[in-house]
Amino acid sequence: MMIVGVDEAGRGPLAGPVVAAAVLLCEGGIDGLDDSKKLSAKRRGALEIEIKARCRWAVGEASVAEIDSINILQASLLAMTRAVEALGFEPAEVLVDGNRLPRWKYRARAVVGGDALHPCISAASILAKEHRDRMMVAAARDFPGFGWERNMGYGTAQHLAALRAHGPTPLHRTSFAPVAQLALI
Repeated sequence: MMIVGVDEAGRGPLAGPVVAAAVLLCEGGIDGLDDSKKLSAKRRGALEIEIKARCRWAVGEASVAEIDSINILQASLLAMTRAVEALGFEPAEVLVDGNRLPRWKYRARAVVGGDALHPCISAASILAKEHRDRMMVAAARDFPGFGWERNMGYGTAQHLAALRAHGPTPLHRTSFAPVAQLALI
């Protein structure tokens, strides 16, 4: 049965896109899968390589402009939809980490804590996080000083100080309060 796991990365940061991944696990599965937040960066990287080599997978994104236009929840659901559609086949069922589902034609189930319960969601969690982290590390080279290579766009003290000192970049989510408040100053 073609059961696909879906998870997203990047709902909370002040900068960067939201990324979702969809994974159909390979026959026999992959050992060591877990919620990406519980794994070391080294372990996530090794699992990402194995998932990409052995499984069917796809990634979808929603841009900062989309986040600011339709809100982060809707942008997350859009990224999930793009990831599932990019697989190129119709899954029998989609398991989504969390408590909300996109409006899909597919049979789907939201699973709170699913990234720790279902290996296919764990695999999606790993791919989404690794993909987004690489994007933020690359963006840090274009916008130094915000610490994105370490904080991945989250509102750390360094990031907030740089935001106050330099103002928002094109990768900042202007609909998020810490960024929007700068426009009021």
